[in-house]
Amino acid sequence: MPSKNRNQDALGYHSQEPKGKIAVVATKPVATQGDLALAYSPGVAVPCLAIAENIEDVYKYTAKGNLVGVISNGTAVLGLGNIGPEASKPVMEGKGVLFKKFAGIDIFDIEIAETDADKFIEIVKSLEPTFGGINLEDIKAPESFKIETELKKKMKIPVMHDDQHGTAIISAAALLNALIVVKKKIENIQIVINGAGGAAIACAQLYISLGASRKNIVMFDSKGAIDKYRENIDPTKAMFATDRKLRTLSQAMVGADLFVGLSIADVLTAKDVQAMADNPIVFALSNPDPEIAYDLAMSSRSDIVMATGRSDYPNQVNNVLGFPYIFRGALDVRATAINEEMKLAAVKAIAELAKENVPEMVIKAYGDNKISFGKEYLIPKPIDPRLITSISPAVAKAAIASGVARIEITDWEAYDLELQHRIGIDQKIMSRVISRARSNPRTVVFAEADHPKILKAAQMLKDDGVAHPILLGNHDKIKKLLVEYDLDLECPIIDPDEDKERTDRFANELFEKRKRKGVTRATANQLARDGNYFGCMMVELGDADAFISGLTNHYSTAIKPALQVIGMEKGINRVAGMYIIMNSNGTYFFADTTVNVNPTAEELVDIIGLTSNAVRFFDREPRMAVLSYSNFGSSEGNIPKLAQKAVLLAKEKFPDLIIDGDLQANVALDKKMLKEAYPFSELCPDGANTLIFPDLTSGNIAYKLLMQIGNADAIGPILLGMNKPVHVLQLGSSVREIYNMAAIAVVDAQYHVSKN
Repeated sequence: MPSKNRNQDALGYHSQEPKGKIAVVATKPVATQGDLALAYSPGVAVPCLAIAENIEDVYKYTAKGNLVGVISNGTAVLGLGNIGPEASKPVMEGKGVLFKKFAGIDIFDIEIAETDADKFIEIVKSLEPTFGGINLEDIKAPESFKIETELKKKMKIPVMHDDQHGTAIISAAALLNALIVVKKKIENIQIVINGAGGAAIACAQLYISLGASRKNIVMFDSKGAIDKYRENIDPTKAMFATDRKLRTLSQAMVGADLFVGLSIADVLTAKDVQAMADNPIVFALSNPDPEIAYDLAMSSRSDIVMATGRSDYPNQVNNVLGFPYIFRGALDVRATAINEEMKLAAVKAIAELAKENVPEMVIKAYGDNKISFGKEYLIPKPIDPRLITSISPAVAKAAIASGVARIEITDWEAYDLELQHRIGIDQKIMSRVISRARSNPRTVVFAEADHPKILKAAQMLKDDGVAHPILLGNHDKIKKLLVEYDLDLECPIIDPDEDKERTDRFANELFEKRKRKGVTRATANQLARDGNYFGCMMVELGDADAFISGLTNHYSTAIKPALQVIGMEKGINRVAGMYIIMNSNGTYFFADTTVNVNPTAEELVDIIGLTSNAVRFFDREPRMAVLSYSNFGSSEGNIPKLAQKAVLLAKEKFPDLIIDGDLQANVALDKKMLKEAYPFSELCPDGANTLIFPDLTSGNIAYKLLMQIGNADAIGPILLGMNKPVHVLQLGSSVREIYNMAAIAVVDAQYHVSKN
């Protein structure tokens, strides 16, 4: 559950328009009467008749092949229990978000008001014409076992209860690699499983498929050890009934090689861990609080290998490593089931990926240059972009080999490219930034802390471990707002009017910096109490690592103090503003959008240099187009000439940079048009991902139009070229935009520290 102070934020997040987290988006044009005639009556009759003649054409003419039903009755919602179908809907929508983000799969979430297993089965079975696959979710045991088993028998599309098999698959991958680390064989290990719900049963079954011995498994439920002496034992649990007479978990832990917890917090003690065999493996997967606290377990003995369900410790067993990619592979070969072979293929693909060299972008995101296979890295990180191209092909191949695929993939290289295009690896850009910030959070000072948006963003940053906020403003007013908005933010609050020691020191420094720029001693004293100047001086003199302002001020007002106090980076002639624009087509970088009004060609080269470095900062190789209303001189005018000259100068200064122009914006982004009309361009065959605008007017208008009517998400403006981390918000930014900007500021601060 979220902490109390985040409850309102969670409700606000879900209730803001449009309500919920998912929507249906038309994938074909519906702008004209002709479009409508094709989309519905009379044109829609043609594909209907084609499908009636050949039912397999439903995959050709509808979204079925990329559509999964996320279905629940809300009887076992993770951490919340039996809360009912309506209350489970936010979770099911959230599952849909993960399907889309990580595998490009669309979903309909269906919450069914039915607890009778037989009736539930019939309802879901009747939905088979709609979906390419069924993801069962949050259904209580033992009904969940029957429901999944029967649906797999009755349906000819993939069906998987992710609560069971997702945890089993990810933990099994971790187990395979943990056994390599501790140099043990799976057939020999003694296993204790605490918990006997769907996930625990699925884990045990999958471990056996990998070679574990059933007689070496001891399973506990709320009544104690499941043994053959118990009466009226559930048939599913009976499969794991032991001959051993054990009364307590502690007795079973003596000499155990593996503990798997899928139960409740704090049931395992340090003494239990100490009683295990040499080089024990502990998977304490209860979330958010594991069966034994990570630090306690790790301090109990030095040879332990441990995993949890939490993201703040190594080896997070996270279902998102599996289900999106498993369904992706199953859908792409139109599998009739997700069988044992496909699950084992996923296990092995995940395990093998952890042994490969970790991409630089992942290392940067986690701020750890030592991520490599071993006891603290048994399974890949959730943001690893290789997951989809490792797991989905493995699952698809297993489906083909085991005879459940209805179509075959023959060109696997092309399939890899298709997978990357489906998800747009760019979608994960902020995930990596936030993970990287969290790895080494820095102090970020906010100039407008008497605004609720700043306080809410600061609370989120603090709670998520992304940054250490410092709030500037009237102490009493900020405290009052914290109470009013039910926030429990604990961080420094500094009132420039009350902090005489700092304001005097800052005034002296400011006077020395600006005394030959018209600033008198009296003016310096006055400016030092201004939040923008005060915050910039904190960063300049080392009292904070980064500064955020601009929520309630015009951009020019907020940026002026930063330029006067901190100034530009050495060797840089100007600053520039860049936006990251993200939509369904990918991620693009726009510059300059906020600072330089009418740059010369030479000044555009400076902007190009700053922007190329910034794009690489976000782990992208810049492919830059300098824009105009012309294509390679097709029209006369000052703007085309300006763009052409800037490109020539940029190529001289940055010979390895992929850049071209002058180009119209649509041509720069249209790979097909570039290939057909301008095959000589350096931007062929991939098109541009970075757009350099010839003036501030065009850049500013472009990004604002895309944000307002183009359904694009934007991150920025990111201020480029400053000597220290200062970032100016767009007037009226949302809480999420403030949060993202602060995360970027933290990573920027990390970079400045490492550089110096």
